[in-house]
Amino acid sequence: MGRLFKWLFYLLVMGTIALAAYAYIGPFFGADFSPPQSEIRQPVTLDAD
Repeated sequence: MGRLFKWLFYLLVMGTIALAAYAYIGPFFGADFSPPQSEIRQPVTLDAD
């Protein structure tokens, strides 16, 4: 049972390292992580009595 937890821990650590590497190296290979930007206008009615 201990070996199973050890391998799951190793898998979790390797997955975390791979995800962090992809986040840093991904833009060099064409992965664009920036959100789409667009202007949104919405009318606002102010009630000042």
